[in-house]
Amino acid sequence: MSNQTDNVLLGCVGAPYGIKGWVKITTYTETPENIFNYSPWQLSAGGKVTTVEVAQWRTHGKGVVARFTDIEDRDDAARLTGSEILVKEEQLEELGDDDFYWRELIGMEVKNTKGYHFGHVDALMETGSNDVLQVKANARDGFGKKERLIPLVDGDVVKNIDRENRLIEVDWEPDF
Repeated sequence: MSNQTDNVLLGCVGAPYGIKGWVKITTYTETPENIFNYSPWQLSAGGKVTTVEVAQWRTHGKGVVARFTDIEDRDDAARLTGSEILVKEEQLEELGDDDFYWRELIGMEVKNTKGYHFGHVDALMETGSNDVLQVKANARDGFGKKERLIPLVDGDVVKNIDRENRLIEVDWEPDF
């Protein structure tokens, strides 16, 4: 793999499932089954990257399990445990101008409509009702809160997301 920054992490390979080469899959896609919309996968473990094709998959409880081409037994499957599942960035679906992948928001600066800089987006959380920006304070902010949780509610709280300048403008008070 020439450049791992061209890859997007979609999940990881879990423990073997059964004796015929199946593995449990931990997926970071919104719907677990959606991880299978992307092919091929790059499995990354210990600095080594391997390209694999999913031969079969199915739901299992609230998760999914899969078997890869050329993986026929539990021992082979066990060697894949802990591998990160990566796909090339160009394999992702193109989004509209008003839609964003969470990974695009990570690292963006956050300021309110009055110009107060809160810091940068460190992570996002799903709460059920809406997603939440986890914002870490910049060193230049000096004092005050080190972390804020700001609802990612378009129009009400989030006024503008500027991809080009990597800036999110919010209607949020500094003391909240």
